[in-house]
Amino acid sequence: MAIKKILIIDDSKTELMYLSDLLIKNGFSVKTAENAEDAFRRLVEEKPELILMDVVMPGQNGFQLTRSISRDPQYADIPIMMCTSKNQETDKVWGMRQGAKDYITKPVDAAELLAKIKALG
Repeated sequence: MAIKKILIIDDSKTELMYLSDLLIKNGFSVKTAENAEDAFRRLVEEKPELILMDVVMPGQNGFQLTRSISRDPQYADIPIMMCTSKNQETDKVWGMRQGAKDYITKPVDAAELLAKIKALG
C-alpha cells in the first residue's frame, strides 16, 4: 500500500514549511505538529500512514515520542522516520531502538526522502 498521509512533527516552522511543500508537491496529504501534545492530537484526528519525526524539540524529544507512539498498540503500525540534524551513528542506532523504521538527516535531500518514503510504502 502506497503511503499518502504523512504527519510531520518538528518544532521548526521553516522545516515544517519546507517538508510540507515538498511532500504536497509530490502528491502527499500532510499534517503538521510542533510538539508531542500536538502530535497526539493529530494522531487521534486523522491516523497518518507515516510520521516524519524531528529529534530536538522542547518538552518530549523525538526519541521519547517515537518510543511512546511505537509502543502504543493503537499507533504501533504507523512507520516513523527520524528526520533530524543529529547525524551520529549512535543517534541513528538509538532512534531505531526507539521504534523508528528509517532515519534521514537534515538538510533533507528531497530525492532521498521520497525514495525512503516509497520504500516504506
